[in-house]
This record gives sequence, C-alpha cells and structure tokens, in this order.
Amino acid sequence: MTSAEDSITRWFAERSRLDPHRFPIGIGDDMAQIRLSPDASVLVTTDMLLDGTHFDLTRCTLAQAAGKAMAVSLSDCAAMATAPLAAVVAVAMPQGWGPEELKEIHAGIRAAGDPFNCPLIGGDITVWRTDRPFAITVTMLSRPGSHPPVRRSTARPGDIVCVTGSLGGAYPRRQSCAPGKGRATKDDGRRTMDEAVASGVYRTMRDTPYAIHDRNDPTKHLTFTPRVNEALAITELVPLNAMIDLSDGLSSDLTRICEQSKVGAVIESGKLPLSDQARRSPDPIASALNDGEDFELLFTLTADNCEKLAAAWTHPTPITSIGRVTADPAIRLQSPNGATAAMTPSGYDHLCRG
Repeated sequence: MTSAEDSITRWFAERSRLDPHRFPIGIGDDMAQIRLSPDASVLVTTDMLLDGTHFDLTRCTLAQAAGKAMAVSLSDCAAMATAPLAAVVAVAMPQGWGPEELKEIHAGIRAAGDPFNCPLIGGDITVWRTDRPFAITVTMLSRPGSHPPVRRSTARPGDIVCVTGSLGGAYPRRQSCAPGKGRATKDDGRRTMDEAVASGVYRTMRDTPYAIHDRNDPTKHLTFTPRVNEALAITELVPLNAMIDLSDGLSSDLTRICEQSKVGAVIESGKLPLSDQARRSPDPIASALNDGEDFELLFTLTADNCEKLAAAWTHPTPITSIGRVTADPAIRLQSPNGATAAMTPSGYDHLCRG
C-alpha cells in the first residue's frame, strides 16, 4: 500500500523530463543531485516544518523548533551519506514577532548546524498579516563524500536490513491525521529560551546543544542527532546498497526502499532495537514500526559486508541487523516464533485527510 504522499511524488517523477547527465538523482530520493562538471556535483533538499504538526511552541522553545528544522535537513544528508555544505532558511512568522524571535531562531539553527560545519548563508523573512502559525523551511546543500551518494532504489535480494540507534516513541502524537492546533502568538504560552532554562523544566542535551527537553514530555523528536557522521563512517568501511533516514516510521520508510528497489523484506520483530519510550508504550513493536521521527538510518548491504561492518564498527551509535531483503515484493513482519504477517506502511502520511 502506497501513501498519498508517495503516490503524488511518483506522479511528479513520472512527469519530470530531467536530463540524467545534468541531474543524476531527481525526484523521489532524500536529496536531488546536480552535476556541476564532470567531476563535481552538489545535492539539494528542502523541508518545511509547521507549528502544530512538527512541533508545538506551547511545549518547546523557538530555538528547539529551529534546531529541529535544521537537523531534519541534515538527516537528509545522512540518508545519502553526503557531507553538508550550507543551509538557506525561510521563516513565516505570526503577527507581532520580530527581532527577538529571529535571534532565537538563529541560535537554534546555528547550534544544530555548527557541529557539522554547516553554516547558515542566507534566507527569507516574512510575517503573516492574519492569524497564522509559525513555519520554517530549510534548504540544504551537500556534496558527495568519498563515495557516491547512497540511494533508496538499489537494495538487492539477499541484503541484510540494518538500523542505527533505537526506534519508537519519538513523536507518537504525529500519527493522528487531525490538523495541528498550532497558532502561536506571543501570548499563547510559548516559552523563550531564557524562560525555559530558568524554570528548570528543560535541560540541555550534551550531544545536541540546541535541544532542550521537557521532562514532562519525554519525546525524542526535538533531541535527535542527525546521523551524518555515522553515515560517512559506515560508507568508509563497507559499500551500502540502499539507505533512507527514518522520518515517517520504519514501516513506511522501508516500504519506500522496497517499492523503489522492486524488492520485498522480512523484518524480525524480536530484533527491533526499542527505545525506552517505545518500551513504555502499550504496543512497543507498533511504536517502533510506526511512530516516526526517529531520524535513524535504515540501510541494506550484502551479508558479507554486514559481517565486516559489525567487526569493524567502533562508533558509540549501535547498529542492529533487523531482517533481510527478498525477491518476493511482499513486506512481512516475523515474530520470534517464526510466524509472519504482512507489514503495511502505517507511519506518518503528510497528505492523510483523516
């Protein structure tokens, strides 16, 4: 089953007439690639995040929201094992916002980008003249690493399926198709960075300086570290056949790899690396499969290369093999007792009309 978002993306791709020499990677992957010369290219992606959908400014700071926006686009670089170059950011601000809010947004963007040597090089500012929520769009540029970008469409039967980190519980509220309520104004309870820290409700995460986490709302979607360094390190050790970052949920993002690669997969539920948040949920496996916003890497590689990677991997971020790619296009979930059932893409769908 294909999501509405994937269906329209396919429709766009079918109608594109891109020269594959000028644009080696076009619509349908995490980033598009533009060839600048025979031996040089740049990759580009853009992401728009909305208050009430991707974050809630009554529960987080502007710096958090902006940091997340930057980190989401950095995660696209990780998904293809490319090196970030720079970002351009556009914001649509509610009435009454001005320099104070822009400085906080800037702080979040810088704090998320600086660890990856990814500067902010420009953008655009606009303010609604009617009651509308905050929106932020990041356009990210990257370059290939020492190896070609890893695509979604090149998984092969017999590959091992692996993920980094842990899964589930990052932002389960996004599963709802109901529109977000977000209509942020200066009087709606939104907290500034100083107020958040002074209140003692937030704490700064050591590995993501832009991330300040509400102890009463233990979600991961504001505190994740884009797996840029991990992706580049993995591809230095072994070749990967396909990769994607887990933004909408394992069930949905694995489906994207399988459909574009014209393969299937068997995922072993007992091997899924569950986050602490997922373990506390009523259905930990469903949480790991469908919550989304993990921003971990999901990749496939040959069995031999999987063994080599396991032997050579010394990075603190764990890598777990969770299944295998099959020639049969079905995607199935296998329980520890060996029983299998169809696994349908049940993660977040941006165009869901429920």
